[in-house]
Amino acid sequence: MDDLKQLIREVPDFPKPGINFYDITTLLKDPAGFRRVIDALTERFAASGIDVLAAAESRGFLFGGALAYKLGVSLVPFRKPGKLPAETISVSYGLEYGKDALHLHKDAITAGQNVLILDDVLATGGTAAATAELVEMLGGKVAALAFLIELDFLNGREKLAGREIVSLLHY
Repeated sequence: MDDLKQLIREVPDFPKPGINFYDITTLLKDPAGFRRVIDALTERFAASGIDVLAAAESRGFLFGGALAYKLGVSLVPFRKPGKLPAETISVSYGLEYGKDALHLHKDAITAGQNVLILDDVLATGGTAAATAELVEMLGGKVAALAFLIELDFLNGREKLAGREIVSLLHY
């Protein structure tokens, strides 16, 4: 899968100086590359008993719909504040370049459901840890966390110790 790295544009100093941003829009516009990502994740999780795919805003959504469809599971969005219309629960967390919060509808996940959390990048682990916390607040079980890209040098796995993590590409 490392050949997919040629489809990902690196943008220095975005969103602020010192951050090297891995832009997946160049991969998304390549039908064969996008298909390879979805097929690889489908193959990995097809027999894992997933009930719900939880996708993090916003780039997680880009892969989440296609993967949920292929797995035949429900899709649940984690959203930024003020984006969900019904009653929510929320968690604040740190990013590599600031702070943020995620919200989830209170009725999005039921107790005992096996949940696959999906996002585009595992960086410091803040977003992923927040999504896992929200799933567990509703009684769901985090079956695994899946990412297109993992930035190994930021040690995001440390915040997710004891959890199954699947990353297709490593930087």
